[in-house]
Amino acid sequence: MRSAAQPDLTARASIRNAALRLFADRGPDAVTVRQIAAAAEVSPALVLHHFGSKAGLRQAVDEYVAGTFDEILEVGGRDEVLASMTSGDGASLSAAFAQVFPPDSPLPAYLRRLLVSGDPAGTTLFNRWLEGSRQLMAALDAQGLARPSRDPDVRAAFLLANDLAVVLLRDRIHEALGFDPLDPQGVQRWGAEVTSVYAQGVWMGEEQ
Repeated sequence: MRSAAQPDLTARASIRNAALRLFADRGPDAVTVRQIAAAAEVSPALVLHHFGSKAGLRQAVDEYVAGTFDEILEVGGRDEVLASMTSGDGASLSAAFAQVFPPDSPLPAYLRRLLVSGDPAGTTLFNRWLEGSRQLMAALDAQGLARPSRDPDVRAAFLLANDLAVVLLRDRIHEALGFDPLDPQGVQRWGAEVTSVYAQGVWMGEEQ
């Protein structure tokens, strides 16, 4: 066991990260405080000391996941996405998402669970990111970098759904194409084609 004398922040982060990985692998309902404590190499009492309950730990995990993804839709991150979307070297929010995934990150798997299970936390996150997508497209519109849309809300939802699909279907894409669309090399390959589709369209005869 790790010593309880370690800084609270270190122990708290270790517990949160262990919970995130177990929640991603098994689902939050199937994981116990004792299992989380064992994975974090701390006592169950220390888990409760930091988070009060399993529900409190779950809330902390959700806030951490939300904050990680929110970074790319805040002002600085949004500027990077704008640059990516207009430079032709790897557009789409999936490329930006991939930048926050360390190797073997449980974040994509946990996000899949949140979004497809009907979990209220997933609904909250989707609505938050949809608003971020609206703001991103509004910024592109204002700079003259996107065609005006007759239905900006649907456009924002469509683009967000496309990018989240890479996270939700990551394993299936990997199996079918032979590369991971969220590792650095995969993002480059995936993003190049997404850029082409978004910038040039797909159908022949389409107005450019």
